[in-house]
Amino acid sequence: MIELEHNPLDIQKAINHVLDPEAGGIDVFIGTVRNVTKGKKVVALDFEAYEKMAISEFEKIVNQAHEKWPIHKTAILHALGRKEIGELAVVIAVSSAHRDAAFLACRYIIDTLKQTVPIWKKEIFEDGEVWVAAHP
Repeated sequence: MIELEHNPLDIQKAINHVLDPEAGGIDVFIGTVRNVTKGKKVVALDFEAYEKMAISEFEKIVNQAHEKWPIHKTAILHALGRKEIGELAVVIAVSSAHRDAAFLACRYIIDTLKQTVPIWKKEIFEDGEVWVAAHP
């Protein structure tokens, strides 16, 4: 499951997708919008994506994770549009027979996503805004 969503992200949907009777572990990463960056007060974030390419890159990352670790299922949900403080920005869930593979694959997915997926984030401050983390 790979979804780019303008609607609020659903953590339980991601977990339900990766449930597997052969999986003894599920690792979930939840990224939220925080209220400060480098000491500056953040009001909101705005996410934009080149959606077709983003989905393709997510698929590559998931395939790489499956090659590296014995994982069962993955789910990636990423927010698009304006998100307020405390709202979900990204949810990643990974299941595997044992916890170690799920932890490692989940970490790999979030770290690689931030480097290669064409999703852009605008930080909106009280006194202005700035685009950050443009990929690739």
